[in-house]
Amino acid sequence: MTSKGKQTLSTWIRPSDASAWVACARRVWFDQHQPTAYEPDDFNRMLSTLGLEHEAAILAKLESQYPVTTATSFEHTQTLIQQGVPVIYQGQLKNEQLGLAGYPDFLIRHESGHYQPADAKLSSSENKKAIQIQLGIYRRLLANKLPAMVFLGDGRTATLGDEVDAVVDEFIASMRTILDLPQPPSVRYSHSKCRICPYIDNCLPEFESSEDISLLYGIHGKAADHLAESGISTISQLAASSAELLPDAPYLKGYKRKHRAILQAKSHLTGEVFQLARTALPEGAWIHFDIEDNPLTPNRERHVYLWGFLLPDYDTGSFDYVWTDDESCDFDGWLGFLKKIEAYRSKFPSMILTHYSNHEKATIRKYAERYAMETHATVAWLLGQDSPLFDIQNPVLDCLVLPLQGYGLKDICKHPALVNFQWQNQESGSQWSVVQFHRFRAEKNETERERLKTEILSYNRDDVIATRKLEMWLRNLFR
Repeated sequence: MTSKGKQTLSTWIRPSDASAWVACARRVWFDQHQPTAYEPDDFNRMLSTLGLEHEAAILAKLESQYPVTTATSFEHTQTLIQQGVPVIYQGQLKNEQLGLAGYPDFLIRHESGHYQPADAKLSSSENKKAIQIQLGIYRRLLANKLPAMVFLGDGRTATLGDEVDAVVDEFIASMRTILDLPQPPSVRYSHSKCRICPYIDNCLPEFESSEDISLLYGIHGKAADHLAESGISTISQLAASSAELLPDAPYLKGYKRKHRAILQAKSHLTGEVFQLARTALPEGAWIHFDIEDNPLTPNRERHVYLWGFLLPDYDTGSFDYVWTDDESCDFDGWLGFLKKIEAYRSKFPSMILTHYSNHEKATIRKYAERYAMETHATVAWLLGQDSPLFDIQNPVLDCLVLPLQGYGLKDICKHPALVNFQWQNQESGSQWSVVQFHRFRAEKNETERERLKTEILSYNRDDVIATRKLEMWLRNLFR
């Protein structure tokens, strides 16, 4: 942001920049200098809709208690503040000297006569950095030291006070530096953030052309920075290194991790699969297991709306499941899951309940705690030393180096040179499933509800079939 001349509003620092800043400094720069118009995906459109619904619910609650006036401009907001109206909706604040502008959802008059800023957030936590920055800037613009309020998605009202000043200072200083840069700042590739960034097409060719080490699975940006300082700045250089000579780096210490990183570089360059070790997969009647859950349940307890299973003989007709229409049936769904497990155990005494990643086991543990059923016989068996649960991701991570940037189930199974299994619906995924479930819940037409349910079931069936295909691929690899 330039300090010369009068600033235009578009160059001011705004709380809405906080989410981008938390994600990536380069995204902030592009937002200001080379903004890209993009259509949000269905999941983010759903989040936006739910956010607006949450804000509307808070507005209605305030309107039932106080007169609420909607602000139309910066000047109008100041007029309303001077008039002392009880609640200002969609207030607009600015400070030319600080170069800050903010748009709190609500300004609520305190008994002192000053105003408290408040935002409606779907989040269940007020401790997210972006939320702290946004509310902290509103406090700074009002300059009255009153705490800001956050109406959270789980029904709580949280407050944020002086404890957020430090992160606000950091944000403002960093933003001023970033916005003054003539070129986007250098960053490392983030496997979790870059994939979903609207500017990925701006950055990925640069990462690839420079053979940025952070493109590799398991290589943290801090590790890449440290290696670069030691003269290893490209994937080719890392592939030509030896574990014995590779320096320690953050998240990259010890022979095993260094050896794996070098093999990951070689696999990236050649497409080769490297086998670190052999392992014997457990023998028994394998039942492949996958859940679909809703992270946006109003009480913030993730609701599993689908418990899916692929039973021996492992064809599409062997798919079994427990379905719940909404969170009001959550306990019934949990009991239905336990009854299925008990029936499978009786039919398949050597049952191996296979899943990909720790999510399924962690969910079972959370449900046991939620309903105080840790001592229930079936639950104790599922979570005990003789548990039939088997995370098939473990032999993948422990024994293999694959030519992939991510080791998710779809990353491995969709790769044509690996498992080569394709989902019937190529657009489907966990977020897609959540969107379809929300559409199912909102739909009044029974025919359409059944169609949406069928789509979700089909996706889950493909997930458990994929874990079966992965099992067979691993067995062939380890034989």
